[in-house]
Amino acid sequence: MGIVEEAHNVKILGTGDRTIVLAHGFGTDQSVWKHLVPHLVDDYKVVLFDNMGAGTTNPDYFDFERYSTLEGYAYDVIAILEELQIPCCIYVGHSVSAMIGAIASVARPDLFTKLITVSGSPRYLNDVDYYGGFEQEDLDQLFEAMRSNYKAWCSGFAPLAIGGDMDSVAVQEFSRTLFNMRPDIALSVLQIIFQSDLRHMLPHVTVPCHIIQSMKDLAVPVVVSEYLHQNLGGESIVEVMSTDGHLPQLSSPDVVLPVLLRHIRFDISVDK
Repeated sequence: MGIVEEAHNVKILGTGDRTIVLAHGFGTDQSVWKHLVPHLVDDYKVVLFDNMGAGTTNPDYFDFERYSTLEGYAYDVIAILEELQIPCCIYVGHSVSAMIGAIASVARPDLFTKLITVSGSPRYLNDVDYYGGFEQEDLDQLFEAMRSNYKAWCSGFAPLAIGGDMDSVAVQEFSRTLFNMRPDIALSVLQIIFQSDLRHMLPHVTVPCHIIQSMKDLAVPVVVSEYLHQNLGGESIVEVMSTDGHLPQLSSPDVVLPVLLRHIRFDISVDK
């Protein structure tokens, strides 16, 4: 196993001719895809990995300078594909990993046959003529709460992000992976994500994009999916699901799995 593989806990399952890469979002790890993976392994080679900073990675490997922008994560994705000698893949990116995949695809479009984004956003802050869902004051309060008592913040944030019942298995699962992160790393990562603005990059994304989103999501207003659709440089398609929450693949697998599998199996020209 190579250095990059080991650092990111890379797992390769299945034996298909085509490769699917599953990339998780903030506060989770590769386990967030546990409901999807069994439906893929008979037909595809599936690559799972953990973003640096996830609770399952070695915190000593987290380079605050490298990960001061999302490009650092995008170059990790490219390094993983290169080390595994994967010529091209279907990339499924959740939350921040949607934009990480988009950045990677601009640098190396040859590595991606298509991007499937789940709960992705190019900017979280509201701006003139743009609704991202947050004001700076909201974010400052969120960061302060993380600083003052990380465990309490996790307990409060998990049910808000998941949506629905406090006692649900999905809330417990997200709380667990969130709390596994080292607090200073979690704060740094979330600040980079929430302060990011990748709107300028969207026209440079030429790989086909399948944009999947929950009807109701604390972090990403439903209008953001249409913004992505209008501004991406290549072909794109939007599907808004009847789900509630930012991690629908964890909280509503019955609804999400058929949608994801359809977008994985069919290309945009077929969907139309």
